[in-house]
Amino acid sequence: MPLDRSDLYPLGAQVTTEQFTDQPYEVLEELCRNEPVSWLPALGGWMVSSRDLAVEAMRDDVRFTVDDPRFTTGAILGISMLNTEGEEHQKHRGLFAPSFRPGVLRRDFDDYLKAEVSSLLAGCDPSGTELRTQLAGPLAVNTITRFLGLEGVSSEQVLEWYHNIAKAITDLTVEGRVHGADQHAVNQMKHRVREAIDNDQAAEVLRSIKDSGALPPDVLGGAAVVLMFGAIETVEGMIANVLWHLCSTNSWRQVAADRSLLSNAIEESLRLEPAATFVDRYATTDAELGGVVIPAREKLSINLLAANRDPAHFENPHEFVIERPNAKQHVSFVQGPHGCIGNHLSRMETMAAIEGLLDRAPEIVFDAERSTSPEGLIFRKPENVWVSW
Repeated sequence: MPLDRSDLYPLGAQVTTEQFTDQPYEVLEELCRNEPVSWLPALGGWMVSSRDLAVEAMRDDVRFTVDDPRFTTGAILGISMLNTEGEEHQKHRGLFAPSFRPGVLRRDFDDYLKAEVSSLLAGCDPSGTELRTQLAGPLAVNTITRFLGLEGVSSEQVLEWYHNIAKAITDLTVEGRVHGADQHAVNQMKHRVREAIDNDQAAEVLRSIKDSGALPPDVLGGAAVVLMFGAIETVEGMIANVLWHLCSTNSWRQVAADRSLLSNAIEESLRLEPAATFVDRYATTDAELGGVVIPAREKLSINLLAANRDPAHFENPHEFVIERPNAKQHVSFVQGPHGCIGNHLSRMETMAAIEGLLDRAPEIVFDAERSTSPEGLIFRKPENVWVSW
């Protein structure tokens, strides 16, 4: 009797989604060492955990595509640069790319970010503040709504929509369905963005795309929501994870004494805990990866968390090493044609948040009992980062 997939990939066959949610590091390292491309029934497909093989798959949009109706973000939010390939993808991405150039972002956001961080911190209680909800989340929301010209929407409303979208993506991945309340929130968000675009209340980048007719109105509205969701998820998680790493490892004083360490510390935090853990691809044909043949049309989940902790690439991969020489070789912003378009803005926001807090609180007390470590199946961040100063 021929072996089935579970016999061929015994480690992957035993993995549960619960293991991936809390502290998945040991099981991911075991997979990376012994089954770098494995079959995981819990995910309904294949998973790659080796950094080199993950990069190979992300860069090869001919064999491994996002253009599939099962692609979760596309199924929930519609057509965008996230789930298109080739010329169609280049068209979508090219419409927004000029606004994300580093020089343009510095011109438009340097002063804003400093002022916004200062304002948010002024509202914090030095005797005890939870920084994910008081700093990371509001900064992420306020920055992307300003970028899109949607300041009229309250940050509380945007965050509610955003959490519903994140839940919808997770539910679709795990359960294969989206709950009605979550889909309603997604539709509300898309309607509000469409309304702002139709009434010429949105930013110049959205108005110019609308006027050019390059994208149908419903697609443009969905594309704006994709940018909003991606920016909030990336930045809230990114800032919260950096704060957690710096505080929980007693590295805050080190960075306060030498600000030149901050940039690499941010990259090291990105390596240890990418805000988004999985990116999915679908084999366009029977595709060989690492000696394993992924049959045509089957799903390949690329685990960025595992790739970033690949022991063949990173020494002592589970340690936060503030001066790690190859920290920037993480893949948290994805590689290849679908690399994150907003990575420069995300880094700017995170740098502004940490520098602003360092200016206000070079000495900080981390409340380990009230704080929580990063967790989540697809989107990973600490629920709470409590500090005082």
